[in-house]
Amino acid sequence: MNFHAIRAIYVFEMARTFRTLLQSIVSPVISTSLYFVVFGAAIGSRISGIDGVSYGAFIVPGLMMLSLLQQSISNASFGIFFPKFMGTIYELLSAPVSYVEIVISYVGAAATKSVMLGLIILGTSGLFVPIRIEHPIWMLMFLVLTAVSFCLFGFILGIWADGFEKLQLVPFLILTPLIFLGGSFYSIDMLPPLWQKITLFNPVVYLISGFRWSFYGLADVSVGVSLAMTLCFLAVCMTTVWWIFKTGYRLKA
Repeated sequence: MNFHAIRAIYVFEMARTFRTLLQSIVSPVISTSLYFVVFGAAIGSRISGIDGVSYGAFIVPGLMMLSLLQQSISNASFGIFFPKFMGTIYELLSAPVSYVEIVISYVGAAATKSVMLGLIILGTSGLFVPIRIEHPIWMLMFLVLTAVSFCLFGFILGIWADGFEKLQLVPFLILTPLIFLGGSFYSIDMLPPLWQKITLFNPVVYLISGFRWSFYGLADVSVGVSLAMTLCFLAVCMTTVWWIFKTGYRLKA
């Protein structure tokens, strides 16, 4: 394992984040804070608590997951897309660095940024609503697993995309609706029976449900199922990345 190469790429990617601190960290935190103001204060004050949890506190895990998924995909996809776009990816592929080391460095840096952002949002949310975390170890585990899984997905997206339009296609047209319809701002038990069944086909439901359970012990689906779905998605992404480097898909000129 070439730890020097991993460290070099990782440090470079982290440095890029701190050069664009306003866009990478400050902007998502401000956007999430606005959600708290609108949904937590303005709308939440008119909604009774859900299963003994105030509405403002109830949406904290959903808002964290909203930012986590979006930023994980964005960080990882842009991280690998720009070397492809500039043509420097070929220098990396010809260097004595294995694809495992490339993935660890790029995905590791993107996941680090996402986890940092999630923890900052968690701290910021405490300024707006009282928060309790009943299962902190599980909360960190879901946070890290989700960040790594979607950073891998973003890495795949960055390799697949051959233009900025495609790079934005999946996050905005597919992922964002799934997040909003996945129980970020409500419990799926509040939906009619038919829509509850339809919602269960949304994979984001399982991520948000498991994450919310780690906070308040409330879950729309079994925690075991949530964990299994997260691990399955992680396994699919890892297999896809392995196939991409094995075949050279979108990497070879």
